[in-house]
Amino acid sequence: MESNFEFEEYKEGGVNGFVHKLPIITKHPNLVLKKGMTDSNTMYKWYKDVTNGNIRPSQISVILFDNLKNVVKRWTFQNAFPIKWSASSFNSTSNSLEIETVEIVHQGFLLQEQPK
Repeated sequence: MESNFEFEEYKEGGVNGFVHKLPIITKHPNLVLKKGMTDSNTMYKWYKDVTNGNIRPSQISVILFDNLKNVVKRWTFQNAFPIKWSASSFNSTSNSLEIETVEIVHQGFLLQEQPK
């Protein structure tokens, strides 16, 4: 997860010790989720809906649990929808885990920390 500002530099006449940096816009790079392949097709179906023109931006959450399955943090992403889906290449001679990857665009996120 990432968020950053794009800045515009402004050189003030007579001030030679520094350049003003004025924030222009906040950028939110795409969210990339990876998980082991399961029998659930939920993410693929959502992506397939988008490729068929049925784009329904949604609010989604990424939740961090501790080892007792208590919620530690929750990131909530606004107006999100998938733009890329992939699965790792299948190899019948390997015992490696198959990975599903989904790339999601969004319009920012909120961090909600759980009370201790």
